Amino acid sequence: MRQQKPESFGAHVERADLPPGLPSIAYNGAQRVLARNWTGSSTVPSRALYPHQWSWDSAFIAIGLRHVSPDRAQRELETLLTAQWQDGRIPHIVFNPAVPLTAYFPSPDFWRSSTAGDKAGAPATVETSGIVQPPVHALAAWLVHRADPAASTRRGFLRRVYPRLVAWQRYLTGRRDLGGRGLASIVHPWESGMDNSPCWDQPLARIEPADVRTFHRADLDHGCRADRPTDLDYGRYVRLAASYRDRGYADDAGSHPFAVEDPALNALLIASEHALAEIAAVIDADPADHLVRAEELTTNLLKRLWNPDAGMFLCQDVITGEHITERGVSGLIPLILPDLPDEVVAALVRTATGEHFGLGGPSRLAPSYDLTGRAFDPSRYWRGPAWFNINWLLERGLRLHGATEQADALRAEALSAANATGFAEYVDPFTCEARGSQDFSWTAALTIDLLMEPHVEPLATQAQGASHA
Repeated sequence: MRQQKPESFGAHVERADLPPGLPSIAYNGAQRVLARNWTGSSTVPSRALYPHQWSWDSAFIAIGLRHVSPDRAQRELETLLTAQWQDGRIPHIVFNPAVPLTAYFPSPDFWRSSTAGDKAGAPATVETSGIVQPPVHALAAWLVHRADPAASTRRGFLRRVYPRLVAWQRYLTGRRDLGGRGLASIVHPWESGMDNSPCWDQPLARIEPADVRTFHRADLDHGCRADRPTDLDYGRYVRLAASYRDRGYADDAGSHPFAVEDPALNALLIASEHALAEIAAVIDADPADHLVRAEELTTNLLKRLWNPDAGMFLCQDVITGEHITERGVSGLIPLILPDLPDEVVAALVRTATGEHFGLGGPSRLAPSYDLTGRAFDPSRYWRGPAWFNINWLLERGLRLHGATEQADALRAEALSAANATGFAEYVDPFTCEARGSQDFSWTAALTIDLLMEPHVEPLATQAQGASHA
């Protein structure tokens, strides 16, 4: 794809297929959010509710930042990678020591990464959480490089980050293959990025919740209780995290009370293997291993998690060996992959636009959970609201597989909603009424990305070989 010259902060673009004035207004508003949330080395998701650096947030933020400041986008990823553990994991939070402990829970004194995680290779000089989030990072690094290949090459960006990104992928394909079936598992709902999805209710029911009197939920200081996870769910989250910490963050098979194979995490793992193949080719490394792994992971994803009766991918409870029958939007995310059978792609598009997710019908943006599901709530965190990063992924997947009309409509709705809500964290899928935080960084970043050239290049390349920038 021909690369567009990177824009500077304050620049704007106009697109004829959007309402007059919206592109420049949305672009300028989005770049102001990113400038406001920049700390000097990374970007916080929001100043109030999320005052530290989050893992997959930074990856999505870098994807948008590449259009306005490729250097800043590189620094976003490099800052995150300095907190990587020696076992390869990229922790889901990197804590800013200047932020008071009371500003966010669980805080660094809960995770105790530098001491509890020492055997797993947690860094001694920075405090982090001990769990992870979906692997968007190699994909982000590749797209950031493509924004300005000459400057990226001069700085040695890809050569620096490539070994760290490979170690991260190998952590997931190795130590996190808890089912021994060639797929990565999450060991805590927060690792999915879709923290409060009803998909986790069944395996979470095995967990005895921590007493809510033993911790203070800082999230309720900044958000509406009706929009946030219940105390019962939060108590289970805390119990799981404390148990993992007290085992030294060890990933021994059979040691986890919660272990789930998640379609979205594994689809992003595959997309990142494709991205690593592209990176390897540029730095004169061998892309073959990444392409083989991408093919094997795709085969395993289809074999283990595809459910033709549901018309989508379903999560699998590793401990019971059973599919989780809840339809979460996670099961649509494999649309970003190029090497899916035609019948699988057709079924995913039907499901996305059908009664369960309603795209092009009752839903302006794809909800995070089945509209007809027992636990659907258009306001409560990940139990129905629409999220901009998820809809960005779906827009890319629809466009990749030729569903251009649906992709164009989704793009227009996402841009309109982001601008109208002040770049909200998430929205009601029917009305696009704002929920959660405003001035949310990945919403702003992905707004910029959607405003730039139409997405004709896939997130993952075809597995015949890697191309050069």
